[in-house]
Amino acid sequence: MLQDDSPVEFVPPASDDGFAVNQLIEESPPLDTNSIYCNLLQCSHFSETSVCAKSGSKLLGFISGYLVPAKPDTLFIWQVVVDSSARGRGLALQMLNKLISRPDCSQVKFLETTITPDNRASLKLFQKFAEQKKATVEVSEAFTKTQHFNGQHDTELLHRIGPLT
Repeated sequence: MLQDDSPVEFVPPASDDGFAVNQLIEESPPLDTNSIYCNLLQCSHFSETSVCAKSGSKLLGFISGYLVPAKPDTLFIWQVVVDSSARGRGLALQMLNKLISRPDCSQVKFLETTITPDNRASLKLFQKFAEQKKATVEVSEAFTKTQHFNGQHDTELLHRIGPLT
């Protein structure tokens, strides 16, 4: 539940959620937008490692993730988005916890994500998650502004959290 006691359901996304996810991300700058097709794939191919937070028919939040092929004990969180009406209520942390407790994530010992250094909301979320799980956070460069983004996007730092308890 959110602080205003609105019932929230945490469910795996379905392909029918792809368009709503795309719109939520588009309405949430400075998040990087993906194509609707990409969001459809996230909601169908990666539904067991992604989560939607819904109140009635309203999409309040979405986390996309996947198990890293070369590291099956690692869940990579691609993107986290919360509707502006639901921010500041701990919804993103609730979604992360619901996601990590799913049967498909039972072997997960580490969570990874990339964050730009100026994204305070994400930094705070993943730090809080690590503290809650009594896990360490290792930070390293993942994709640099000059080498990987041709100067068109800030450097993404890899945050590796674990081992998870």
